Amino acid sequence: QVQLVESGGGLVQAGGSLRLSCAVSGSTRNFNAAGWYRQAPGKQRELVASLSSSGSTNYADSVKGRFTISVDNAKNLVHLQMNSLKPEDTAVYYCKGIVNWTQYWGQGTQVTVSS
Repeated sequence: QVQLVESGGGLVQAGGSLRLSCAVSGSTRNFNAAGWYRQAPGKQRELVASLSSSGSTNYADSVKGRFTISVDNAKNLVHLQMNSLKPEDTAVYYCKGIVNWTQYWGQGTQVTVSS
């Protein structure tokens, strides 16, 4: 079983930065990919950034150039560095891990960007 716990959310002013972290524990030997998703009130959950086991990354157009996904293999952490935050980035951010081709989700962390 794999567990994911997000941290690092909070309230920040527009133009500010936050770094989200996702702690991955459990049987992670066959890690396939990780990603960050977000869901704003009244909207569907959407992909923000993803990272494959080969190191390739993918970003939503709305965050390209502002957000960076990375992994710390030694600490089993997946980070999302968010810069130049905008009010429209306000959402609950979820970490997803794919291990042995099974998806696992964290509980989410709230990010609020004030204008």
